[in-house]
Amino acid sequence: MGFAKGRYLLMFLCVQLVVMALLYREGYRKRMSYFFGILYKGGAPSAAGTAVGAHLNSSQPGDVYANLSRILKPSHGAQELPKCPKTSPLLGGPFRVTFPATLTMDDIVKKNPYVTEGGRYRPPDCISSHKTAVIIPHRNREVHLKYLLYYMHPFLQRQQLNYGIYIIHQAGNYTFNRAKLLNVGFKEAMKEEDWDCMFFHDVDLIPEDDRNIYTCDKFPKHASIAMDKFLYKLPYKSYFGGVSALTPEQYMKMNGFPNNYWGWGGEDDDIAVRVALGGMLISRPSVLHGRYKMIKHGHDKGNEQNPKRFNLLAKTRRTWKQDGMNSLEYNLLAKEHLPLYTNITVDIGFDNMPKRPS
Repeated sequence: MGFAKGRYLLMFLCVQLVVMALLYREGYRKRMSYFFGILYKGGAPSAAGTAVGAHLNSSQPGDVYANLSRILKPSHGAQELPKCPKTSPLLGGPFRVTFPATLTMDDIVKKNPYVTEGGRYRPPDCISSHKTAVIIPHRNREVHLKYLLYYMHPFLQRQQLNYGIYIIHQAGNYTFNRAKLLNVGFKEAMKEEDWDCMFFHDVDLIPEDDRNIYTCDKFPKHASIAMDKFLYKLPYKSYFGGVSALTPEQYMKMNGFPNNYWGWGGEDDDIAVRVALGGMLISRPSVLHGRYKMIKHGHDKGNEQNPKRFNLLAKTRRTWKQDGMNSLEYNLLAKEHLPLYTNITVDIGFDNMPKRPS
């Protein structure tokens, strides 16, 4: 009798152990992931949300830097490197975007050891098939720039791109001209490298998913299809604002961007019209991948709403072949190759500035 009781008790304990194992399996995985993360990375996971799980090449929504620990510089020469795979094994999908108040530029430099002078990067362990320049118009947005750089560098490294980041800084206090600065960025970046794709990027937009690949398509690409500002929806069908990408051939086919939009608004719609006039369509990523978070801010002084924008738009069909890259004028004041980006400071003139004699 006592033997039978003991056997039933043993079976009951075994069933309990199995149930407990099933209930706590997920918790056990997380604890094991934590310790594997320490062994794999040589330190504890970051507070930003690093996830090292069964798939070491994939991070759950969390730290955009999670997969960069897998980038290792090989000991053999560059001539022996293989081509990077078509789909990067470092992609992790969506990641968390926050804006820590204590972040510094030095912090960003330390977290991106493979980024070289001028904000240049190429994968140390494979040869990328893509060369992308990121062009960012800028003035008095240092805080926004800091956050963009913090996310942009690991975002592009996870895509295994050969890339460079260019900040085009408008000197002086005259009215801001975003599109003309982008024209300058295109011209100056192409002087340094034979880039095959140019991403034109607002400084206050942070991508949220690394499957939004920063390479060019058959047609001009509008990448920021889903911004939190617009409840992650496209505001209207022809919208081309925020982040766009063109090959050099596509860019020159539409004569670049307009130079005569001073102040906020209008130039994005002008560019969309130029795409159509150049015989091209607009390409877009999926709404799931093309998500962006905007850093909240008011309108800058010197970037007030452009009162002439509707009048200019009405004339685009007549003016696009005369106003663009073929009429671009500016003075290059400085070019600095800083640790995280190339800073290009330019004088682009001002509204109603008289034409220089040809």
